[in-house]
Amino acid sequence: MKLRTLTAAGLAATLGALVAACGGGSANGSGNTVNWWTWDDKQAAAYQTCASAFEKANPGTTVKVTQYNVDDYFTKLTAGFVGGTAPDAFQNSVQYFQAYASQHQLLPLDDLIARDKFDLKRFSVGVDAWKFTDGKQYGLPLDWSATGLYYNTDAITKAGYTPADIAKLTWNPDDGGTFEKVAAHLSVDKNGVRGDQPGFDKDHVATYGTGQLASRDFIGESTWSSFAMTTGWRMADKQSWPTTFTYDDPVFAKTLSWVRSLADRGFAPKIGTFTTGGQASISDTDLLGSGKVAMETAGSWTAGTFAKLPGVKVGIAPTVLGPSGKRAVLSNSNGNNVWAGTKNPDLTWKWVSYLGSPECQSAAGASGTFFPSIPASMDAAAAAMKGQGVDLSVFTSMLKDGTLVPAVVYGNGAALQDAERPLFEAYFAHQRDDDVFAEMARKSRDVLAKQ
Repeated sequence: MKLRTLTAAGLAATLGALVAACGGGSANGSGNTVNWWTWDDKQAAAYQTCASAFEKANPGTTVKVTQYNVDDYFTKLTAGFVGGTAPDAFQNSVQYFQAYASQHQLLPLDDLIARDKFDLKRFSVGVDAWKFTDGKQYGLPLDWSATGLYYNTDAITKAGYTPADIAKLTWNPDDGGTFEKVAAHLSVDKNGVRGDQPGFDKDHVATYGTGQLASRDFIGESTWSSFAMTTGWRMADKQSWPTTFTYDDPVFAKTLSWVRSLADRGFAPKIGTFTTGGQASISDTDLLGSGKVAMETAGSWTAGTFAKLPGVKVGIAPTVLGPSGKRAVLSNSNGNNVWAGTKNPDLTWKWVSYLGSPECQSAAGASGTFFPSIPASMDAAAAAMKGQGVDLSVFTSMLKDGTLVPAVVYGNGAALQDAERPLFEAYFAHQRDDDVFAEMARKSRDVLAKQ
């Protein structure tokens, strides 16, 4: 079903009929209200389409969609668990899955899935990310993500490159491949000297060839991971519930050394270049739009925002081809969980299972603010965005050609971030050298071993 061919009224009618066809269920406790939380303001708006259709198909039912900023979201969620006021269902990150499941705050969905014959095979990615160590399924995939290489088309044209050149950039940790050559040439100092020309002033750069590849986070989701993983390196010793992160692998150390060298040479900004008080003062999209960077590795979720930059035409290319000649892109999948303390388990499951339906995913995905985990819905989202002038084929190809590498499912994510972030910051600031990687690995083992 091509969503862009439906009128708004027709879409609402179609959704209403499809929701009504879903299985029954009644609310308990305070009434027929389902509270659902998300941290994403854009997804909150997108899923309101589904909420309205669900309410229409289930007279007397109310779905309350609430959005909190990500900085407050998980704190409020935890407070809700403690106080008995958590939402019936909520968007969750795998970073917090282990903690919530081990605290018995999540309702296992296996019996409900079996009762309603809900087919998990409809999802192309993310199902296993929401299966806990007890073998039970605690969540349904909500979306998936990838990383692309966004570029200012005027900047690359002026530098003598074509979109085809950017689409086939190579990389290796020894000399940086053609990616480094292009990043150097796209870098321009305040005097107009390019990074690969004599006299380039690395301390006074007007335009960096590429955005910041150094990162404070320990998985480098939209920064260094799409380089490191092309070497065959993988983040942990196991895909699910690992015992260590493999930061002490010499290949990883070599990759991050190259990442650090880009900033040292003025081809990429250092951490803190565009921050005030520790907070980003200019977004990734605005850095590209303002001409401060010529290329930017960034998440698939920003494609629509890049496309809407005023006065700038932005192209999207796939990430680099590594030493093996292949790409590797980390893909995370957020999910929907049901709170174990909900007073309305049947109605909440009915809502959550509808959120995981092709009908809802296609309707909400047409906003282009997230990538649905259901292939047909992803195609519908891509078609809708293409109608708005945004070509997502780079990402849809990744979904089909084996480029995506599922994110590791691990425990104690918040503690891992607290332990690893200072070490990454110290390394990229030249306060630590290669000895830091063994410490990173050791700290990961210590944190992952905790229950």
